[in-house]
Amino acid sequence: MTQIRTAAEIELIRKSNLLVSETLAEMAKWIKPGVTTEQLDKIAEEFIRDAGGIPGFLGYQGYPKTLCTSVNSQVVHGIPSALALKEGDIISIDCGAILNEYYGDSAYTFAVGEIKPEVKRLLETTRESLFKGIEAAVAGNRIGDIGFAIQSYCEERGYSVVRELVGHGLGTKLHEAPEVPNYGRKGRGPKLQEGMVICIEPMINMGRKSIIQEADGWTIRTSDNKPSAHFELAIAIQKEEADVLSTFEYIEKELKNIE
Repeated sequence: MTQIRTAAEIELIRKSNLLVSETLAEMAKWIKPGVTTEQLDKIAEEFIRDAGGIPGFLGYQGYPKTLCTSVNSQVVHGIPSALALKEGDIISIDCGAILNEYYGDSAYTFAVGEIKPEVKRLLETTRESLFKGIEAAVAGNRIGDIGFAIQSYCEERGYSVVRELVGHGLGTKLHEAPEVPNYGRKGRGPKLQEGMVICIEPMINMGRKSIIQEADGWTIRTSDNKPSAHFELAIAIQKEEADVLSTFEYIEKELKNIE
């Protein structure tokens, strides 16, 4: 059942999401060739706990780490390990945190050093498609309007949209109703109501849309081994425009400082 949140609840969810946004900005400082995904995970866990939060993914349905670190053709749910990042890699970092019993959840795909122009274009398109989805996420519209905005933007540019993995409601649970696909038809699906809190998270592939699960039981990658990008923000549905509860501003400020 979809939850309608009060203004006070939305402020608590915002605090959780801003902690996640700050954690991802901390990751931006450390991402470079030679760093392992396990090192990033330890830094993120310490950062969240120092801020008074609890890692939202750690132990969730048995997941063993604080972050999901998905590199290159890995779409989502990559488990941090001794894998060292290399120049030209991309890495999607998905992070969750619990603060005051409410969840925050956001993801950002980072470049490791210089990346190929065609990969950079994939990242830019995926990020832009997220904001196209957010523009469609207003009270009175439907879930299908969000998916249509994302799908049409990405497919017009030659990319494919993962079907099996979707966005979701967010609150006292990490995954709540409704599901928020990154594809769809205008005017279809559940109606968006003021006070709903959802995560929109396009997962966009350079090649085919099909995916496979790796042997670890968690990591999802593209079936053709071509790169995939993933960006996610949490929003509260309002009448005129969505209230964006997490932010990329902290991350992108750090990335500019590094340049």
